[in-house]
Amino acid sequence: MYGFYRVSAVSSQLRLADVKNNTAIIIETIQSQRDASVLLFPELSLSGYSLEDLFFSETLYTKQLKSLKRVLDATKGIDTIIALGIVLLDANRLYNCAAVLQDGKVLALIPKTYIPNKKEFYEKRHFNSGGDIIGRTVEMFDQQVPFGVDIIIQDAHYLSMGIEICEDLWSVNPPSNRLAANGATLILNLSASNELIGKSRYREMLVTSQSARAMCAYAYASSGFGESTSHTLFGGECMIAEYGTLLAKNEKFSHKTSLISADIDLQKLAWLRVAESSFSDLPRDSIRYVKAKNPPILKNIDINIDPTPFVPTNKDEKAHRCKEIIDILSYSLIARMQRSNIKKAVIGVSGGLDSTLALLATHQAFKLMDWNCRDIIALTMPGFGTTETTKKSAITLCNSLGVDLREIDITSIAQKELELLGHKNKDDVVFENVQARARTSLLMNCANKENGLVIGTGDMSEIALGWSTYNGDHMSMYALNSGIPKTLIRYLIEYFMDDAKLAKTLRVILDIPVSPELLEHKNGEITQKTEEIVGPYELHDFFLYHFVKYGASPSKILFLAQIAFDKKYDKATIKKWLELFIKRFFTQQFKRETMPDGPKVGVISLNPRADWRMPSDADMNLWLKELEEA
Repeated sequence: MYGFYRVSAVSSQLRLADVKNNTAIIIETIQSQRDASVLLFPELSLSGYSLEDLFFSETLYTKQLKSLKRVLDATKGIDTIIALGIVLLDANRLYNCAAVLQDGKVLALIPKTYIPNKKEFYEKRHFNSGGDIIGRTVEMFDQQVPFGVDIIIQDAHYLSMGIEICEDLWSVNPPSNRLAANGATLILNLSASNELIGKSRYREMLVTSQSARAMCAYAYASSGFGESTSHTLFGGECMIAEYGTLLAKNEKFSHKTSLISADIDLQKLAWLRVAESSFSDLPRDSIRYVKAKNPPILKNIDINIDPTPFVPTNKDEKAHRCKEIIDILSYSLIARMQRSNIKKAVIGVSGGLDSTLALLATHQAFKLMDWNCRDIIALTMPGFGTTETTKKSAITLCNSLGVDLREIDITSIAQKELELLGHKNKDDVVFENVQARARTSLLMNCANKENGLVIGTGDMSEIALGWSTYNGDHMSMYALNSGIPKTLIRYLIEYFMDDAKLAKTLRVILDIPVSPELLEHKNGEITQKTEEIVGPYELHDFFLYHFVKYGASPSKILFLAQIAFDKKYDKATIKKWLELFIKRFFTQQFKRETMPDGPKVGVISLNPRADWRMPSDADMNLWLKELEEA
């Protein structure tokens, strides 16, 4: 369903050399995990890893093969893809291998490439590297089984799976690099990694960083407490990571079988790679793609979909992340002003979220450079819809920051232009846009007069929806907020509330409904609330992220949003605003084509000279039709 697969990693209860016991536990685990798409066991899971010279025993090897056949027979009728560790004897050489099984068949045998032979490990005494085995097959249980390091397992949909074994991950050039370059979006690692001080943290870093570098999901399962303690201890650690994020991790040192699971979006990973040009530069080589049956379809996807993908989830890192973002904004503005030989900044301050953040970031830039804050010219320009609350908030904020605050009432200017146009309607787009363009004209002319730079306040959410007046608030000399979505703007303003002299005013600003205040207010109350017209910005930011980041289809975005916003918005509501998002995103591209420069801050930018390029006259019906059928 939508490219989701359930991956499970297990550190099974183990008795060294007790192949019968180990096999029974493996079979029991397989039977209990029939809903898993992929089930991963540790390295040499049938016999145990730390048997040393007992691996030279024909008795052990023969028993292991018979037990593998028992496991194979037990998988008949089960579509879960299983990877477990075995010893393989081929051409008078022993290989440490992963056996991949499904529905009574051995799909592939993948040997370990890098054989550790240092300090507590002396694996070369027993095993050979399979790094040079390409294009081979071996006969096993009356079938020819692909054998080698050039194998990727695929189903008919989005599963594309490669395997490496323990030390392979620790090498300078892990096999997973090559596997990922050839399409593998899921890497399994069968491991037997011992415990040392600090090693667990380093293992986790390796797993998560490799999943990020290879743009893949990475599942890791290690041998546990049943291994030998003659020289070292094994903790049975299991981890699952996706594109740099750790999704699941078990508790080590369990005396029982320990299992973790995570539902992974392999469709998303595949399309992320398509969108990343650097990934497509990786060389491809000869790979065998072994076909598997489609694993079980997930009926109940167990995933945590972040409803605010642009907002950092780790609250402990809030100060660091906010400082990083504000630094990007501030230093971008500093560079632009220095290189343009401009000493003053001109900004329209309304008392709303966007102009507040732009003013705070501009003020921070001036503080960093020890410039005179009086060279920040803040124009507050009340019009027909301006309420006392927003006007007072703008004035209080500017006075607290010590900037040069100037007030210009635009009602007479707008009224004159409306009269010249012969326009009497007070609730249409003409009435609104006359005011927006009047404000922009004043900002531009003030900048000319003062040799200043007009700072744009429009955010990325508004840019996505085209919620701006063309050549009005759509235009500036530097679009400082253009890389910041609305949900992130709230987060950043909260960061500045640590300043006691700003906190009260910022709290008022955060509580004011989002509005352009272009329609006349009633009894001092805002009559034009943006989110009642275009929908909740938290939904639009969610749509924007998934649509632009990896090209998710409307039906998938709808599906993900239902999970992310469970109990807050029903399907009909989400679908309604998603349809509006698609329509506005397509029809408003012409505004993005002519938007001014502005700094990219996060993973997405809509600036046509930075990230997003599309024709202004592209047809949207393909996407609307797909959503209609969802």
